[in-house]
Amino acid sequence: MGAITYDMEIPSSIPAAKMFKALVLDADTLIPKIMPQAIKNVEILEGDGGVGTVKLIHFGEGSQYKSVKHRVDSLDTENLTHSYSIIEGDALMGVLDSITYYVKIVPTEDGGCICKNRSVYHTKEGVELSEEKIKEGKEKAMVMFKAIEAYLQAN
Repeated sequence: MGAITYDMEIPSSIPAAKMFKALVLDADTLIPKIMPQAIKNVEILEGDGGVGTVKLIHFGEGSQYKSVKHRVDSLDTENLTHSYSIIEGDALMGVLDSITYYVKIVPTEDGGCICKNRSVYHTKEGVELSEEKIKEGKEKAMVMFKAIEAYLQAN
């Protein structure tokens, strides 16, 4: 098994705590509301939303995938950090064992924040993951972040 890692930083004018709440704590209800074409709904299969919780995410009609199982690996509301892993589902494309995401929202001096994301793709033995697939995932994450940011600015 190999691992491919990429980092991404997205600046925002939204205060850090507000962004963390929307992007992490309220995401299961907020994202289906503002982007139903991307995520139809989220079911909690086990847990209470904290570490160890397993969720089933059903993608919307605009997605090429049907669903994934997602496990909360860490959640620190004080330090605005969160990590989770996609552990099952067609978004793993038969070539990945899992994808782990690390999110840290960092306040900036101007009252906004920077969303720091690290994605680690754990590939199956002997499998190569194309740069195109990684770029695709990165672009989808950016679109979702910008949609949440626009929603927060409007509301």
